[in-house]
Amino acid sequence: MKKNIFIIFVLLVILPLIWFLTNQFERKPPGITVDFPSIYLSKSYEISLMASDKGTGLREVRVSIVQQEKEKVLLKKEYPCIGYKGFFMGSKIFNDSFKIPVESRKYGMVDGEALIKIYVSDYSWKEWNSGNKVYQEKKVVIDSKPPGIEILSRRHNIARGGAGLVIYRLFEDGIKSGVKVEDNFFPGYSGMFEDKNIFASFFALSYKQGPGVKIAVTASDPTGNTATRGFYYYIRDTKFKTDLLKITDKFLLRKMPEFDLGAEEAAFDSADNPLLKKFIYINRVLRKKNIKDLLKPVVNTAHKVLWEGRFSRLPGSANRASFADHRIYKYNGKEIDRQIHMGIDLASVYRAPVPVANNGKVLSTDNIGIFGNSVLIDHGFGLCTVYSHLTTVLVQKGDMVKKGDIIGKSGATGLAGGDHLHFGVSVNNVFVNPLEWWDKTWIKNNILSKIQNVEKLQ
Repeated sequence: MKKNIFIIFVLLVILPLIWFLTNQFERKPPGITVDFPSIYLSKSYEISLMASDKGTGLREVRVSIVQQEKEKVLLKKEYPCIGYKGFFMGSKIFNDSFKIPVESRKYGMVDGEALIKIYVSDYSWKEWNSGNKVYQEKKVVIDSKPPGIEILSRRHNIARGGAGLVIYRLFEDGIKSGVKVEDNFFPGYSGMFEDKNIFASFFALSYKQGPGVKIAVTASDPTGNTATRGFYYYIRDTKFKTDLLKITDKFLLRKMPEFDLGAEEAAFDSADNPLLKKFIYINRVLRKKNIKDLLKPVVNTAHKVLWEGRFSRLPGSANRASFADHRIYKYNGKEIDRQIHMGIDLASVYRAPVPVANNGKVLSTDNIGIFGNSVLIDHGFGLCTVYSHLTTVLVQKGDMVKKGDIIGKSGATGLAGGDHLHFGVSVNNVFVNPLEWWDKTWIKNNILSKIQNVEKLQ
């Protein structure tokens, strides 16, 4: 009988007591998962914090920022003690998460280093009921000053649809900078000069942009401070010619089957003239996508000048279409579409060998819709040349090429009506007039002289 009573006592009292004490004196500290966006406190800085304790539950979560003797509490949350599982103490809150804004400019703190401190405790009876604790600290930097910019290049004469170069100095590391032409951003890169604080940015005006366009150098640091510096520039207006292209049934029968538009094909079947409707879709909708796809690899541009001297053109060729021609497409005498030609069409002999216009690196060799087989050559700092409608491509992505190397043969792939080379020049994501880059004097006055003048300043 006594033995049975003892067993019952052990089962009902001793074991629960051991279990109770084991839980109440648990030694596992709370867990912290925290995301600091950066070491720099930007204007919109926000910490993501998750605190957890699977034992006795959370007791307190506290976050503060400290600089020298000044401390600002960003978050303090205490969890009330309640009965845990009916008979012992804890908060019963095992997980909690927070989004904590850090607005250092409002706390009277100065530029320099600061410390973000995170403290979490639980309801363990360890250490005389003070609980398990976990601390985490993160050094951060307060910076309220915008980056310094000094414009080093002087005169900047740009034409509608043309390119330009700005050279400037920055006074901090880790700055994102470049030239803004209205809403379009042209990145600036170090690497053109020995001084790593001197940056260069090739920028461009599209065929739509003429006198009155706003251009400036911008710079932003990791904390979100921004600076803008204007510079002298003169924009020369340019008029582009209008060209009439007649679309024939013979052209449609020959070209439209080359384009497989997948699910879009069904939309043309019900039209009175399916081939014509497909052509309009390709010329209007697919063209925009193809231009973006063609220039997408430019983000991988080299941060150094790969080219040298004037750019060459297809030998013995004649112009068949000019840059920014305003094309009017007609079918049976009726206008069906209008588009802009983003390069120069050069015609020579059938399947003419195509030499690269200058030294560079092959960024892509893809078949891209209306452009057909195309080669994109990087010349550094976002300056690229494009060779399209090729019948044969003789280079591969990543190849380094020298001026005059044969990269392919002309053809009529894509939306070309006959054998020719479509030659284009782009600056970042904008096609510009190739005539400038064929002109030795223009290159000297607008590019090389600026580089030489800045080299003298070093």
